Amino acid sequence: MELEDKEEARFIARLASRDERAFNELVVLYQERVFRILLRMLGRRDEAEDMAQEVFVQVFKAVSTFRGDSKLSTWIYRIAVNLCKNRVKYLKRRRSEAQDEYEAMAERSPMTSGSGVTSGDIARPDQLVEGLQLERVVQICIMELEPDFREVLVLRDVEDLSYDELCEVTGLPDGTVKSRLHRARAMLKQAVERKMGEKSK
Repeated sequence: MELEDKEEARFIARLASRDERAFNELVVLYQERVFRILLRMLGRRDEAEDMAQEVFVQVFKAVSTFRGDSKLSTWIYRIAVNLCKNRVKYLKRRRSEAQDEYEAMAERSPMTSGSGVTSGDIARPDQLVEGLQLERVVQICIMELEPDFREVLVLRDVEDLSYDELCEVTGLPDGTVKSRLHRARAMLKQAVERKMGEKSK
């Protein structure tokens, strides 16, 4: 759900005045999508939950400096992504066991908020198993991408942000975003095909 411009301006004013009810409304509006972005970037549910709380703390602290150059949602996603990238670096240094935990999470969590699969799409149980295996492999391969490539792939192909929003969130020019996304998709395709090939042996 996105707020209309005038409605958003009033809402931001309420946030800037430290209106607690407005902050609670903000969390309700954006927590699910912020959490999904963090989960796809971090690959760990516990880390994503902690980081989501931190995102909204930072939003509340900094909202008075928000100039309205972009949509409120875009600004929130930028905060989420920046905090996330710092956390990824920290976890990498700590040699986190994120991959094992992500594999367990991937079995329970769909790639998107709606799977897009209807009962007519799956004819046999073996096809269902193959579909679930592919989805799990795709999610694992996303986690294996370098954070800069994972970021644009998640924001565009999983969360469906526009290219304009992608540029605003990442701070990158349009050409760089499109080039990075193209490379991310190619790397993901190659990684998925490799893993599926290994599974079929």
